[in-house]
Order: sequence, then structure tokens, then C-alpha cells
Amino acid sequence: MIRHWFLKYVTSLFLFPLLFSCQSEYEQLERKELNSGKQVNDLFFGLELGMDRKTFFETCWELNKQGKLSNGPTELSVEYKAEMASGNPARMRFYPKFEQDKIYLMPIEFSYEGWAPWNEELTVEKLREDVVKLMEEWYGPGFIEVSNEDKSQIVFVKMDGNRRIRIFKKHISAVRVEISDLPVEKKLKEGKNS
Repeated sequence: MIRHWFLKYVTSLFLFPLLFSCQSEYEQLERKELNSGKQVNDLFFGLELGMDRKTFFETCWELNKQGKLSNGPTELSVEYKAEMASGNPARMRFYPKFEQDKIYLMPIEFSYEGWAPWNEELTVEKLREDVVKLMEEWYGPGFIEVSNEDKSQIVFVKMDGNRRIRIFKKHISAVRVEISDLPVEKKLKEGKNS
């Protein structure tokens, strides 16, 4: 009994730092960036975190007239045909979340145009690689890989001051990117939990 307890204790002493170190890299990054006081609001195509709803619609309307954006398949989505590093055509669909009429979160969904379950050239893993490369083109290097213990959920994260970018597999054919004003997002979550 004591031997069993001792083995569990010793094992946990070795495993705990390993588990903690996986998360601590992200936690250290988040703490450093939030404490920097840096304010980074750039999204893409002239859109920004903190932009009001009216300006968002005006900007998208102007880009639509220029042929850069189109309406997505649902009433609340905007679509962009993304050029991916692999050369595989992809769709990027987005529509922001607002708090007090200002953008605080931009969820984006990417999918290959020719995706099919049997098409091994267009797997979600290859799409995630393409999306990470595209985000590095747009926002620069510095994405770190964070995963749970069994690597079943892998997230690529980059932070610049208040702006956090997360990239992860949503389902079998889509990759999701979330760009948020992290202090606002945290404040909203705290408000919901209290």
C-alpha cells in the first residue's frame, strides 16, 4: 500500500512539471504580452479590433464592390477566396462578434474548395498547415504549438499585446482561426462566470 502510494507520488512529481511546462510556455507568453501594454488591433483587409459595426459593414461593402469579398452562404458571413501556400484553393469565411457595438472577436473558418473525405491532398491537417503559413504571412512568425496531453487537440497561438490569434482544427474539413482582443474576451468570460 505504502509502496503503491510512493510510486504514485514519485511519478506525479516527474509528470507534473512536464504537464505544467506545456501550458506554462503559453501562460508566460500571455502574461508577458498582456503586461507589455501594447495595443495591436489590426485584423485584415482594413478591419480592426474595436471597429464599430457601421464601419465594419461599410468596409466590407467597399471591398465587395472591388470584388475582393463576397457574401458567404449564410446571412451573417463574409467570404474571401484565399490563396494558400499549397496552391489549393480555399474559402475563408468570417463574421465578427461585437461587444458594445465594437469588434472584440473575429472567428474565421477555412475550408478547401475541393474537399472530400477520400481526397488525401485536402485533409484538415494539410489545411491547418496552409492556414498557419497564411497567418504567418499576415501577422509574422511567432506561433507556438500548444496541445493537450494526448495531442488530440493542437492549437497554434500567437500574441501581440492584447491581440491573440488561435488556429485549430474545427472538424474533419475546416480549420478555425479566432483573433480576439484578449482583455475584452477575458472580462466578458469573467462576467458570465460571476
